[in-house]
Amino acid sequence: MDMSQYLEVFIDESKEHLQTINEQLLELEKNPDDVAIVNEIFRSAHTLKGMSATMGFEDLANLTHQMENVLDAIRNEKISVTPELLDVIFRAVDDLEAMVVSISEGGDGKRDVTEVVAQLKQIEKGDVVAVPQKSNSTYEQTYDEFEYTILKQSAEQGFHSYEVTIKLRSDCLLKAARVFMIFEVIEQIGEVIKSVPTVEMLEAEQFDDQFVVTVVTKVSQDELQKRIMKVSEVEEVNVRSVDLRRSVAQDESLEQKVEQKVEQVVDKKQENQEEKTTGKQVSNKTIRVNIERLDVLMNLFEELVIDRGRLEQISRELNNPELHETVERMSRISGDLQNIILNMRMVPVETVFNRFPRMVRQLARDLGKKINLEIIGAETELDRTVIDEIGDPLVHLLRNAIDHGIETPDVRRAKGKPEEGTVKLKAYHSGNHVFIEIEDDGAGISREKVLKKAISKGIISEQNAANLTDKQVYELIFASGFSTADKVSDISGRGVGLDVVKSTIESLGGSVSIDSEEGVGSIFSIQLPLTLSIISVMLVEIQHEKYAIPLSSIIETAIVKKEDILHAHNQKVIDFRGKVVPLLFLKDIFEVPVVKEDDDFLSVVIVRKGEKMAGLVVDSFIGQQEVVLKSLGNYLTSVFAISGATILGDGQVALIVDCNALIK
Repeated sequence: MDMSQYLEVFIDESKEHLQTINEQLLELEKNPDDVAIVNEIFRSAHTLKGMSATMGFEDLANLTHQMENVLDAIRNEKISVTPELLDVIFRAVDDLEAMVVSISEGGDGKRDVTEVVAQLKQIEKGDVVAVPQKSNSTYEQTYDEFEYTILKQSAEQGFHSYEVTIKLRSDCLLKAARVFMIFEVIEQIGEVIKSVPTVEMLEAEQFDDQFVVTVVTKVSQDELQKRIMKVSEVEEVNVRSVDLRRSVAQDESLEQKVEQKVEQVVDKKQENQEEKTTGKQVSNKTIRVNIERLDVLMNLFEELVIDRGRLEQISRELNNPELHETVERMSRISGDLQNIILNMRMVPVETVFNRFPRMVRQLARDLGKKINLEIIGAETELDRTVIDEIGDPLVHLLRNAIDHGIETPDVRRAKGKPEEGTVKLKAYHSGNHVFIEIEDDGAGISREKVLKKAISKGIISEQNAANLTDKQVYELIFASGFSTADKVSDISGRGVGLDVVKSTIESLGGSVSIDSEEGVGSIFSIQLPLTLSIISVMLVEIQHEKYAIPLSSIIETAIVKKEDILHAHNQKVIDFRGKVVPLLFLKDIFEVPVVKEDDDFLSVVIVRKGEKMAGLVVDSFIGQQEVVLKSLGNYLTSVFAISGATILGDGQVALIVDCNALIK
C-alpha cells in the first residue's frame, strides 16, 4: 500500500501531537499529582505511536512505546513525577521531534536513541536516573536560534565554527583551574559561543572529565587543537566543524512557513449553540493550503487594487452613471475580497509563543532560577510575514529578562520578593497595530550601570549623559555591542542581541521601547503593523509631485498662516495645541523642482513617532486612499525617508514617506 499520499498529513499531525505533549509535560511539572494531565499526554503518545507504526517508521514507534510505558507507570502510581524524570521524557520528545523533522526533510526518521531508551527503561523499573552528560561517541550539540544566528553571521564574515571535545586526565586535581586555562587559550584566538556543561557547572567542577565547547575563530582546526593540547593535564582534544544545517534546534516558525492552516469562517452562533448542547470544544473546519499559493494570490490581488484605482478615476472622468454603478459595486466586492485574503494570511502569535514555555523551563534550570511564564493573548493574529520574523527578537528578549532581569531565589528572598520570578508575555491589538510586551518582576535596569558602560564604550559623552531622561538611558542598551553583564555566560553577555532585536523590528515597520523601575522590573514593548502589503495613506501634493504619508503615523492635518511660524534653535516651529512642533519642508528634503509660488497659508501634516512629533509641510492634501506598498528594488534601497512606492489610479507613481526616518 502506497503511504506517501498520507505523509504530509502524518507530519502535520505528529507535530501537533508533540506540541501537545510538550505543553502538557510543562503542566505536569506544575501539578505532578494530576492524573488527567498524564492521561492527556498518554493519549497523544499513543496516537503518535499508532500513526508511526502504520507509516512504517519503526524507530519512532519504538521510542514512543517506551515513553508510553513510563507514562503508564506514572498513571498507575507506580512511579512519581520528579524534575529529573521529566528531563528524560523531554529528551525523548526532543529525539521524537528530530525524527519527525528528518522525515519531513525526506529522510528515513532513524536516530540513535539507545541512551534515552535505556534511561526510560531504568525509570520504568523504578530506579532513580541521573541524566549523564552525553559522551563524545553519541554527543551531538544543538543550538537555539540565538546561538545559531551568531554562528551563521560569523560564517558569513569568514570565521570557522568548531565543536571542541576536551578530555582532562582522570587524575587531574584542579579541574576548574584547567578549564579556566583552556578558556584563556581559546579566547586569545577566538570566542566561546556555547559550552556543555555550562560555564557555571565547569567552574563548580560539576562534570566528569570531559566537556564540549563551540568556538568561533579564524585559525585552522589543527592550530586550535595544538594550542589546547599545550595546557597540562589535557588528555585528548577532538575538533570538528559545526554543521550549521543540523545545528539549529528546530524552529516552529520555519515549519509554519511550509504550510499554514487557512481557517474558514464558521458561523459563531452555530458554534456557540453546539458548545452549549454538547459541552465539548467544537473543532473548526480547516483546510491546509501551501503558503506560496497565498503569496501568489496576494500579488495578484495587489495588481487588482491598482487597476481598481484606475477604473475609479476613469469612471469619474467619463461620468457615465452605469459605469459608475458597476465600478462602485466592483470596489465594494474587491474590498471584501481584500479583507478575506488578508485574514487568510493572519496567523495567531501562539505559533511563535508555543515554543517558549519549554525554552524558559530549560533556561531556568540552567541558571538555577524559579520562573513562571504567563502567556496572555496568544490568539492575537498577525500577518504571516511578520510572524516569521518575530521569533528571533522574542527569544532574545526572553533570554534577557530571565538572565539579566529575574534574580536568583536567594536574592529575591533577601529583597522580600517571592522566590519564583514572573515573566509575562502579552500580545494585544490596538488600532492598526499589534503590541507584544515582555514584562518581568526582576531587578529592573540600573541607570548608573548603563550610563557608566555607555560612557566607557564611547557611545555617549559624560556631558550628554547627565541630561538624558530615564527612557533615553534605557534606549542605550540597544546600541551595537552593548552589554551590562558582569561576565559572559552561555545565555548572554556578549552584547549581541538587543541591537539585532531593534533592527529586525524596525525593518518590519515596528518599534520597540523600554520602561523599567530599578528593583521592581522592566517592560519591553514591541509595536508591529498588522500587515505589510496594503496600507492606508494620506495622499499629498508637493509642487507637481504626489507623495503618500501612512495614516498610522498621522495625528492630524492643519492649515497654518505664515506669520504663525516661529523660530527656535535655527529651526522653524509652530505652536500646536500648546506643544512646540518643528516644521519639515518636504519640498526641500526631497529637492522637488519649484514650479508654483508659495501661498500665505501652509498645509501641514502632523506626524508622530513615540513621544516625538513633527509637522510635514506640503502644498495640498489630495485625500485618503488604500494603496499597495511596493519596494523600490535593490537599486534604490538607501533612499532617505522613502519606504517604498505605489502606483495610483492614473498610472502615476507616488513615493511613500517614511515618517520615522524624518523624525529621527
